[in-house]
Amino acid sequence: MHLFYQSLVASSESVSFLNEDDSRHAIKTLRLKIGDEIAVTDGHGNLHLAVITSAEARRCQFRVTDTKTTPPRSFSVRICVAPTKNLDRIEWFVEKAVEVGIERISFFFGQHSERRVLKLERLEKIAVAGMKQSLQSYLPRLDEAVSFSELIKTVDEEQRFIAHLPGVDSPNDASPVNLARAATAMGRYVVLIGPEGDFSEKEIQLAVAAGFQMVTLGANRLRTETAALTACQFLNFLNV
Repeated sequence: MHLFYQSLVASSESVSFLNEDDSRHAIKTLRLKIGDEIAVTDGHGNLHLAVITSAEARRCQFRVTDTKTTPPRSFSVRICVAPTKNLDRIEWFVEKAVEVGIERISFFFGQHSERRVLKLERLEKIAVAGMKQSLQSYLPRLDEAVSFSELIKTVDEEQRFIAHLPGVDSPNDASPVNLARAATAMGRYVVLIGPEGDFSEKEIQLAVAAGFQMVTLGANRLRTETAALTACQFLNFLNV
């Protein structure tokens, strides 16, 4: 059955409409017609089974016949990442992270960030596409980019990690453990992933003071978007 997204879905006694893009896809591309069954998620865990009642390419109308609610996961993953200079890379991360499973993606501008502007509109569309592709009924939250210091103030997750390997001249002598060993199952996680130029020493100190544990994602040096997805994968595998 084809899955569509509509944030506001009426009850079975009323009718709802797909947005223009989904309407066009349903009627023009999939060639669905009146009486055909579809599935519609509101992004909040509700999966509505519905039937098409008006097959208009710009405003496809449907009526809900049944609703199934999926409970939230027993753990949550939040990745805080600095947008990459090449926006395609951060778009790739958003798409794949949504498919793998993530509750929240927060963006920040660090001291060494090369990109200083980020518009969420396209990323939100990519997130919706990833949700539909992976047949999920929860749409992850995407946060507007803020400064690193402002981001730290928004963190309320108990298990806090910052992916960073200290340099040889770092005053911190402790060798970070791998995220897969540092995190414990069934938790609320947040992981900080720095920009191409890495975190500044001041940002590291700010994170440590806020209770973040320094972790590694493996022996290889990873690109920003690869590190972000790797962290997401680790935490999902931990809770399988």
